[in-house]
Formats: sequence, C-alpha cells, structure tokens
Amino acid sequence: MSAAPGTARAMLAPPHSLANPCRSMRSYLDFEKPVAEFEAKVEELRALAANGEGVAIGDEIAKLEAKANQALKDLYASLTPWQKALVARHPQRPHVSDYVRSLITEFVPLAGDRKFGEDEAILGGFGRFRGEPVCVIGQEKGSTTEERLRHNFGMARPEGYRKAVRLMEMADRFGLPVLTLVDTAGAYPGIGAEERGQAEAIARSTDTCLGLGVPNVAVVIGEGGSGGAIAIATANRVLMLEHAIYSVISPEGAASILWHDSSRAQDAATNMKITAQDLIKFGVIDKIVPEPPGGAHRNAEAMFTTVGDAVEQAFAELKGLSATEVREQRYAKFLAIGRTL
Repeated sequence: MSAAPGTARAMLAPPHSLANPCRSMRSYLDFEKPVAEFEAKVEELRALAANGEGVAIGDEIAKLEAKANQALKDLYASLTPWQKALVARHPQRPHVSDYVRSLITEFVPLAGDRKFGEDEAILGGFGRFRGEPVCVIGQEKGSTTEERLRHNFGMARPEGYRKAVRLMEMADRFGLPVLTLVDTAGAYPGIGAEERGQAEAIARSTDTCLGLGVPNVAVVIGEGGSGGAIAIATANRVLMLEHAIYSVISPEGAASILWHDSSRAQDAATNMKITAQDLIKFGVIDKIVPEPPGGAHRNAEAMFTTVGDAVEQAFAELKGLSATEVREQRYAKFLAIGRTL
C-alpha cells in the first residue's frame, strides 16, 4: 500500500475560506436576489456603525437580519428542481476534500490504479471516522480555477474508477467499511477516456460496490450524475443532502435530447424527478440529510456535523451483519427499486 506523492496535507487543499480569500464574499444565485438586497443593507449599516457614522442602528440591523433570514427560509422551503440543481452546483458548496478534512482523522490518501496512472478527480484513502477505521472515496471538483482543472471538475476517467476499485477491494480484504461521497456531473466523456475503457471501468466499479462484504454508505453531497455517480454509490445505504440532485443525465443534456433545446433545462429538471424529495419516494435513496437554511454553503461546519451524524447512524444500522448478510441486503435494496408489486 503506497501513499500518494506528498503528504495528506498536500493532497487536501486548505479549507475554502483559506484557499481563496474571495470565498469570504458570498456568491448569490439569481433567485436569491431578495436575500442579497437585505444582506447588502445590513453590511452597509454595519460599515456605518464601524466608522462611528451611525447612531443607535443596532435595532435596525437586527430587524433587517431577521427579514433576510426569513426570506432565506421562505425561498429554500419551496425551491423548484432547477433551483435545487443550481444550489447543488453552487461554487461555494463544500466539496469532498472539505468533508474529509472535517470528518476523517489520520487520513492517508492513495494514488494510482496500478494500470495506467493517477486521476485526481477521485480522492480516496484510509483514515478514521469518529475513531473507527474506514475507507473513503469521493469525487473532488476543486474550488479555485487551478484546482478545478487539476481535478477535471470532478469528472473521473477510467483510471479514477479503477483506483476506486483498488481501494474498495483493499477495504474488503481488511474488513473496513467504505464511505463514498458523490459529487460529479458525470464520468469524463473524452476520447482518451473512451479509448481506455470508460464504460468497462464504471461497470467494474459498480460491480465491486455490489460485491463488497463490508458495509458501504454513500452520500450524494452535490451532483450525482449518471454512471459516474452510481459507480461509487451502489451502497447499503444511500444518503442525499436536501438540496442535492441525482439523475441519469444533466437537465441540460436531457433538454438537448428531448427538445433539441438546452435552454429548456428547467422543464427537464422538473420532469426528471432529480431531487432528494422525489427520489426517496421511489426508494432510490434511503435518507434525506437536512441542510442549513440557505444551503450547505451557508454553514459548512453545521453541514459536516449533520452529515457525520447521519453516516454514523447508517453504519450503526449495518454493524454486526455478516459479509453474506451485507451483500444480500444490498442486492435486495437495488433489486427493489422500480418494483410496483
């Protein structure tokens, strides 16, 4: 077992707020305009108070903050599927490296598939989750432009999925549970990836997930795109964040196929049933993990704690099962999807 070049600290970029000073500046989605206006006014009043230009404006700030918070809650209580897609893709949304940094101690990342090379779209290794040894695998999108290019925007090539297979088989051999964090628009569709057997690599990764004799838990933290997601999400328990999306194709891609018009992505998102609230009804996922008001990017630390608690509970439900029982439970779960009788 060999660690990736460099240390674990080098593999995991600093937290968003440290990696990019501009991340402290909140980014608003189009539909969040009412909240943006309230919060802009709050910041203006705070600046006046800091300069000593305001007189007794504390009450006014409190009122505006209350209005902003209420507007945020109202907006996020009734998001459309397309708006949820935008939230799932929010540039400030926590990524896999953030969850690993927060939830996993003694993390040792591994690199390479032992066949072709390293794929940094897939981050994987071993560490401890709340004191217990675990294998962690996830798609890392990156936060800065440089990171996004290095991680290929979270779109893995065949070597990425073969690395995932390597790690899952190692975890199975040593009896370690597997935690996967899903956040990808889909597997990379480039010519080189196809030449190196992208479809076969995805299929083998999915098959490895199904055949594990140890419990595995998957969490869709942002986008769960097509086979690129299912390759590491075929788990005993599939959790999904409240405003994440999980689909066979992107809304834009579906609109292009159905109507030859990618601008109808909003219609596609509505018809595709891509939200956590839809998917739990169909049995595709097992649990919805609530997000802080305004989405995971508004309070990342609270999100990490909530995800950690949900993952701990999921593993606890599977504890004590034999390898055969773990496999049978997983088979039954996926064979039941789509059945009406």
